[in-house]
Amino acid sequence: MYKLLIRPFLFLFQPENAHHLTFFMMRVINTLPLGRFLFSLAYSQKNKGQATELFGLKFPNKVGLAAGLDKNAEAIDMFAAMGFGFVEIGTVTPKPQPGNPQPRLFRLKKDQALINRMGFNNDGVDVIKKRLAKRKSNILVGGNIGKNKITPNEEAVTDYIICFNELFDVVDYFVVNVSSPNTPGLRELQEKKPLSNILNTLMTENKKRPTTKPILLKIAPDLTEEQLIDIIEIVNETKIDGVIATNTTIDRSGLKTSSTEVETIGAGGLSGKPVQAKSTEVIRFLQEKSNGAFPIIGVGGINSGKSALEKMNAGASLVQVYSGFIYEGPALISAINKSLSK
Repeated sequence: MYKLLIRPFLFLFQPENAHHLTFFMMRVINTLPLGRFLFSLAYSQKNKGQATELFGLKFPNKVGLAAGLDKNAEAIDMFAAMGFGFVEIGTVTPKPQPGNPQPRLFRLKKDQALINRMGFNNDGVDVIKKRLAKRKSNILVGGNIGKNKITPNEEAVTDYIICFNELFDVVDYFVVNVSSPNTPGLRELQEKKPLSNILNTLMTENKKRPTTKPILLKIAPDLTEEQLIDIIEIVNETKIDGVIATNTTIDRSGLKTSSTEVETIGAGGLSGKPVQAKSTEVIRFLQEKSNGAFPIIGVGGINSGKSALEKMNAGASLVQVYSGFIYEGPALISAINKSLSK
């Protein structure tokens, strides 16, 4: 039904408008009597998979929604009803910010891909915190945190601490995002010294709590092997709980979409099928070079059970979807769970 009716309708609109329309429809369903229950009957019961324990958390299945789709924690209950095992919200910043000028989200249909330069547009940590506290489902939620655009890199750690402390009671795990290509200078924080500072500071804050929360690092697919070795060392030294591999890429090689169209779109992070192989290789490299020292959540180009299985075989313990979900719809969750169960 999704690929036959819903997707063609949504693809009549500009991508960001289609996003807002989709979320409006989900909010309406969520407020209707029995709306979420009936939605769950249609999807969730079909999308059950293998339960997994990781970072001390029990995931009902191995398929999660990647950060970026539900930035503001507006539809967590509906995504839970679809059968996701976990949902990652954000990226959340201390202060609300509008993000980059529109248009900033583009479809590459021939490549089953998206290019975005959203720029951490979100409602800010205070609003999102209140929204999370009101959610009705008990689905596991990750809080993907970042810095405001106006915050200098040398002060970035303060933004991460603010988001960590404000969201601590309303999320189940944290993800430190220093890998988006759409905030100027952000990827510089992936370098060893600033990244170690951010992670060590967060771990210190974490240990002040009676019960700690898992902290993960999300990395770019464009890192060199030398930089990936640094990531392994940083994870081992700071003793964070794991890595999410990977974010979007700035690489444009091998696309089916014409170079003219791609150049017209301009800057932004590329996600979807074209990043599939690159993200899988990053996972494999981290797994092999670290000797499996830490868990990895695989994300990037997953649009089928087969592509999810490739991530798992490379060393991922869980997977997340975003662009593949846009193109394939809720049936993708079931397809992945079935492949992983086999």
